[in-house]
Amino acid sequence: MSISDKTRKALEKIGLTSYEIRTFSALLKAGEQTASDLSQKSGVPYSKIYEVLGTLEEKSWIGSDDSRPTKYFAKSPSTGLETRKQKIESDFLQNQSVILNELVPLYEKSGTSEKPDIWVLSGSANIFTKILEMVESCRNEVMIALPQAGEELVKQALPKLRLLHDRGVDITILASDTMDKESINAIKRVASVKVKKGLFGGGIISDKKYVVILLGPEVAGASSSDVVAIWADHAGLAGFARQYFEYLLKDSKKV
Repeated sequence: MSISDKTRKALEKIGLTSYEIRTFSALLKAGEQTASDLSQKSGVPYSKIYEVLGTLEEKSWIGSDDSRPTKYFAKSPSTGLETRKQKIESDFLQNQSVILNELVPLYEKSGTSEKPDIWVLSGSANIFTKILEMVESCRNEVMIALPQAGEELVKQALPKLRLLHDRGVDITILASDTMDKESINAIKRVASVKVKKGLFGGGIISDKKYVVILLGPEVAGASSSDVVAIWADHAGLAGFARQYFEYLLKDSKKV
C-alpha cells in the first residue's frame, strides 16, 4: 500500500513535510513500530526520526505508548485533519483581530467608500438565471418573494431549493395568493411558506448580502422581455430589502 501522488500533494498543502508523510505512511503499512524500525521502513534518517515523530504526535497524526522502547502508531487521518483545521481557524481569528484593529480605523479615516456591483437585468430568462445562481450559491439564508405567475420560476428553482434544504439552509418564501396549489405544495416541502393577497413584484435576498429586486410587470414566463430587475452585491441594499420582506411577511398567511 502506497500513498498516491495526489494525496501526498494534498498532505503537503495542509502542512505535512516529506519526512512526516513518509513516516505516517510507514505506520499505516506496518502498524505499531519503534523509532528505529520506522527509520528503516520510511527511509527517514535516524538522526531525524525522533524530531519527525514529535511533530507528527503534536499534530495528532500519530500516538505513542509507554513501552520500552517506545512504540508509535497511526491515528485516524480524520483526527489529524481536524486538529489542523482547528489550528488554521484559530490562527485566522487571531490574525483577523490584529488586521482589523489596525487597518479598519485607517480605512475609515481615508474616506474611501466601497463601490458595490449594481446591475440592471432585463428579460425573464436573464433574471431567472441570476436568481438560480443566487439560490445555488447560498450558504445560510435565502428569502424569496415569488412574483405573480411565478410557477415557472418554482419549477426551475425547486431542485436547487431541495439541495439547500438538505444542507440546512434557512429558506423563507412569500408567494402570491394567485399561485397554483401544486406549486405551493411543492415549495412547502423545502421552505417556510406564506401567501399574500395582491403581492406585487418579487425578488430574492441571499445570505443578507446579495439581492435581486423585480421592477417590471409580473413575470409572464421565460419568454417575457418586458421584465426588469436590479441585481446588487450590497449588504445595505440587501438589508433594506430584507426589512421590507419581513414587513410583508407580517401581513401574510402561513400555509
